[in-house]
Amino acid sequence: MNKEEQSYLYLILLHIAIGIVIYTFPFTAKIYGYSMFLLGVYYVIKTQNKNNEALMAAAYIAGAEVLLRMTGGNISYEFSKYGVMFFVLIGMYFKGFSKGAIPYWIFLLLLVPSVIISSFVLNFDTNIRTTIAFNISGPVCLAVVSIYTYRRKVTLEQMNSFLLCIGLPILSCAVYLTLYTPNVRDVITGTQSNFETSGGFGPNQVATFLGLGMFIFFSRIVLESRSKFLLILNLIIALNISYRGMVTFSRGGMITGFLMIVLLLSFLYFKSNFRGRVKLNYILVIIVVAMVAIWTYTSFQTGGLINKRYANQDAQGREKVNQFTGREDIATTEINMFLDNPIFGVGVAKGAEVRELETGNFSASHDEITRMLAEHGLLGIIGLLILFFTPLVLYLENKFNMFLLCFVAFWFLTINHAAMRTALPALVYSLSLLNVQLVAPSKKE
Repeated sequence: MNKEEQSYLYLILLHIAIGIVIYTFPFTAKIYGYSMFLLGVYYVIKTQNKNNEALMAAAYIAGAEVLLRMTGGNISYEFSKYGVMFFVLIGMYFKGFSKGAIPYWIFLLLLVPSVIISSFVLNFDTNIRTTIAFNISGPVCLAVVSIYTYRRKVTLEQMNSFLLCIGLPILSCAVYLTLYTPNVRDVITGTQSNFETSGGFGPNQVATFLGLGMFIFFSRIVLESRSKFLLILNLIIALNISYRGMVTFSRGGMITGFLMIVLLLSFLYFKSNFRGRVKLNYILVIIVVAMVAIWTYTSFQTGGLINKRYANQDAQGREKVNQFTGREDIATTEINMFLDNPIFGVGVAKGAEVRELETGNFSASHDEITRMLAEHGLLGIIGLLILFFTPLVLYLENKFNMFLLCFVAFWFLTINHAAMRTALPALVYSLSLLNVQLVAPSKKE
């Protein structure tokens, strides 16, 4: 085992230990949450962000968000979004921001009118400042990080480091979930999303993180496993995270992670030469066999209920009337709000109040797209078009960024079922804007 393999193994063991310690001694979650922020600030300032350490610290905080939320380790519930923006602003202080990121400045400006409207139309007993901040922090976080990452040159090795920073705390989360629910059979009784296998937290958000973690470690099998030891280690981690994600019975995050793997492998296959494709074929066989094995094991552990869940059936095998668990009703009300207020929308956070008035149910949106339509109107449509097409234009300029389509797919699919309640969609989207190169850019450049 060489030095590189030892360092990687120690990182893995450290984060396995973090998951064990947080489960055994819950108060350590606060220590973990505070220390990662303080150590991150020290690390970025010490290095003066010479190699985008600010982005690494932001990636780590984003990856740890769901673990800290389920264990009460966050400084505040929304801290991860503000933490990500804080580190990116430090990075801008040392290395500036992308001057060409005009689309994201425009996106920020498009958010302003609805924020102003909200200050006048929200209910009298609503805490206006915190309510607006809660609903607008996701899009603002995306814009701020994108202004930093837009066309910024990084190496493929740095990109893999950013992803590893996201993946390590997700590994800790998977370990925590394993200890929280050691025997899955005891708690699986139906095909609905399961809070017991999600650490008592929202299965939708947990599965989103685990799906991304699955993709990260499968990508390391392909790109960063230079020895049999690393290949086996990454495979074991990817399979365990995949299993914990599937038993949450929340499909959105896992389907998204699987699609990202397909996009990455397709990109590599079509860009490789003959020898590269031959090597990739071996890896494909390993991944396919491994995924079939983990699906079979999950099906056995859940008594076949996982098969029914993904087939949109209930525990008796009857097909469910719909597969959106009431989210389509929320989306319908938001589309109606847009039709009634097509220019500026009803205002940030006002959508939930209007929905409560009309239906009697106060429920937050699960779909960022319909939320933007309802609360920002036509300006929201323009903002979404900017977010969707800008990375695709960059892809035409730099087709080497093998992760670009994967990241955009993760962002787009995630905001369709989990909105932007966590920092992860914003951060992953911003990574798609990086200019990935095989070698480090010269100092003159």
